[in-house]
Amino acid sequence: MPRLLMRLVKSAMRLPPKSMEITQVTEWAEGRVRAVQDSLACEEPLEIRVDGAPLSVTMRTPGHDLELAAGFVLTEGIVESAGDIAELRVAESPAGAKSNVVDVRLRNLEFEPGELRRNFFAASSCGICGKASIEAIRRRGLRQPEGDFRVDAEVLCRLPEMIRAEQAVFERTGGLHAAGLFDEAGGLLALREDIGRHNAVDKVVGWAMREGRLPLSRSILMVSGRGGFEIVQKGLAAGVPVLASVSAPSSLAVKLARELGMTLIGFLRGRRFVVYSGAFRCGMTESARSMAQAS
Repeated sequence: MPRLLMRLVKSAMRLPPKSMEITQVTEWAEGRVRAVQDSLACEEPLEIRVDGAPLSVTMRTPGHDLELAAGFVLTEGIVESAGDIAELRVAESPAGAKSNVVDVRLRNLEFEPGELRRNFFAASSCGICGKASIEAIRRRGLRQPEGDFRVDAEVLCRLPEMIRAEQAVFERTGGLHAAGLFDEAGGLLALREDIGRHNAVDKVVGWAMREGRLPLSRSILMVSGRGGFEIVQKGLAAGVPVLASVSAPSSLAVKLARELGMTLIGFLRGRRFVVYSGAFRCGMTESARSMAQAS
């Protein structure tokens, strides 16, 4: 079997159910027109409920929905640990219809739906100023990530290719983000794909919660695209000390990472990356000081 065909077969075997659809399209290439089949990443709404009360609706790629809900309630500050969750379940739907609702049942926690929705809206609103956003994170009492954790630059350089090799749905559709969780030696622990970068992160965090691996104090989190404020705060909530992305972080993401002591890396491509915060975890504080003294 040709190598490319074997790779496609293996990718298809890894695809989560309902993550992709096939459609007919018209292709133009060098003046020639033909009808071909194309693969599309699925996009459907998921309603997350807490104790039966609707909390949020997010557009996501179906698959790993329980992980997504678990990660969401943790990274948004609704719960602090897996012990706060009594049950995760897909809500019942009419016979023959698929459910796009996950209900998170809490254990011994007070829950006021209206107040929680207002807090969630304020925390996730694009209109809230950066200073208020960081203050809201500070009030949550998130701890600084593990200070003794270190990662080698050569390990970081291997991560993008490892993520790309495991992106089963992206390989077929070209339309998904990914979040990958690695140990300090660069071993892949978990990878999740989604149309939303923040959803992919929540799925990884939800996986870690359900596997009893939180906090992720000895792990590296890498995301496709840019490292925005929301991604940084989700990583901090999970205890991640090193967050890397293939593109640029936002200014607010850098401010938050610096304030709470996370190592934030951008433009991780090939054998180059930029450290925006926490260079000491990459062994670069000493290197930069030596170079400055030598110049």
